[in-house]
Amino acid sequence: MAEGDGRNAQGDGQSSDSGRSAARRDPTLAAARYRVDRELGPGNERRAPTADELRSIAKTQLDLAIERGEFDGLPGSGKPLAGLGTGTHDPDWWIKAKIEREGLSGVAPPALSLRTENERFDDVLDAMASEASVRAAVAEFTARIVEARRQLTGGPPVVTPIRDPDVEVQRWQDRRARRRAEAQSAAEASAAEQPTSWRDRRRAARAARAAQAARDARDAR
Repeated sequence: MAEGDGRNAQGDGQSSDSGRSAARRDPTLAAARYRVDRELGPGNERRAPTADELRSIAKTQLDLAIERGEFDGLPGSGKPLAGLGTGTHDPDWWIKAKIEREGLSGVAPPALSLRTENERFDDVLDAMASEASVRAAVAEFTARIVEARRQLTGGPPVVTPIRDPDVEVQRWQDRRARRRAEAQSAAEASAAEQPTSWRDRRRAARAARAAQAARDARDAR
């Protein structure tokens, strides 16, 4: 029994020595240990810190980290949080941001991957050159939505809407016509700005050379 008490006392002494050594290495830990020992006094048992004490300790640690510059240069520092101010709330924003940030693929549940794909589906259709390709893409996307709604693999519910092929073809044609009209208007505006006579063209070329020479001189300085 005495031998066991001796071993316990020896272990407590080693633990105390280890704590004092750690305190000497970390001034913050030494200060915290001093406050606790002063409040307890000799012969008293340690008590759990109160909520106010925990908040004070956390604030102290944050202030010290800020002074050491541990929060300087973090990604997104000085910028607004992405997704704020859009007027909508996406419950899966955190996992979507992680997948996009780390370039992950094949790991998102169907509910999330289909929702993300749905947001970019118009761009996918706009890259197609024929109505048949648009209809085939809409049919394939719709089939995957229907399959995901069966929840055979589990995961969150699938809320991505099914797209009607006729509606999507009409929207694709409208966007295509609008792009062509915008391109034609831009071409006509560019043609109207071009000089019409050889004198105007020579004057424009001379002005362009002078502007380029001025830029080169400025860069040389």
